[in-house]
Amino acid sequence: MIETNGFSFRLGTTSYIIPADILSNVRYLAGKVRDVELVLFDVDDGMNNLPSKEEIDELRRIGSDQDLTYTVHLPLDLRLADDGTACHASIDKARRVIESSGRLDPWAYVLHLNGKSVRNGASSGVMRYWLEQAVRSLEIVGECAGGVEKLAVENLEGYPLDFYEPVLKRIAVSRTVDIGHLWLDGHDAGAYLHGALPRTRVVHIHGIDGRDHRSLANVSQEKLRAVLNELVRTGYRGVLTVEVFSEVDFLTSSAAIQAAMKGEQV
Repeated sequence: MIETNGFSFRLGTTSYIIPADILSNVRYLAGKVRDVELVLFDVDDGMNNLPSKEEIDELRRIGSDQDLTYTVHLPLDLRLADDGTACHASIDKARRVIESSGRLDPWAYVLHLNGKSVRNGASSGVMRYWLEQAVRSLEIVGECAGGVEKLAVENLEGYPLDFYEPVLKRIAVSRTVDIGHLWLDGHDAGAYLHGALPRTRVVHIHGIDGRDHRSLANVSQEKLRAVLNELVRTGYRGVLTVEVFSEVDFLTSSAAIQAAMKGEQV
C-alpha cells in the first residue's frame, strides 16, 4: 500500500489492473489503495461488464471492511450534448450505469462531455445550442445520480483549457482534473489544478510514454511533486486516481508517488 498517512486525499486506481474481472481487481487492490475507479465502459446490449446484484453486495462488503470507496467512470462513447432529452441513447446508457452502481454510493461519476463538433470554434448560435443541450443532459443524468454535484466533468486532451467553463458557470457539476491530459497537451498542470481544485472531486494522474495512461515512472519527479504538493498544500479531500491499466504500471506508479512524497528519486 502507498503510505499516505497525514494526507487528506484518497489515493486510488482503476478496476483493470490485473487481467481479471472487476470484483477480482477490487479484491486485489483492497488494502493497497483507498478508492477504485470502476471502469464501466462495456454496457451495450448483450455482453457487458455491469456488476450483478451479488457482485455489488460483495463490493459493498469489501468497501466497508477495507475503508474503500468507489468512483465510477461512465462510458466513453456518451454524447450527452447531442440531444438534451430523457430518451436519448447516451442518457439511457448513463442511467443504466448509475442505477447498476448506485448502491455503492460512489464518490463521483466521472464523465466525458463530448464537444468535438465545436471545440475548435463555431458560430454563436451553434455554441449556444451545444451549451443548452449539454446543461439539460447533465441535469437529467444528475437527477438520476442523486445530484449534479456527483457528476465530475473531465478535461480532455485536444480541447482548449477553458472549453468547459461556460458549462461550469451554468450548472453545479464537479470537475475531474486529468493531469495526464494536461501533460499530453504541454500545459502547466500545477497552475491549472490551482484554479480548478475548488470544484474538483476527482484528479486523474498518469504518465506519458508515446501515449497517455502509462506509468508515472515516465514523469519527472519535479512535475509529479508539483502536483502532489498542490494537493497537500490545499488540503484536497477528494480522490486521486492513478489511471493506469496494468499491474506493472500500477506498481511502478506507486513507487514513483512514494518517492515523490519523500523527496527521493526513483
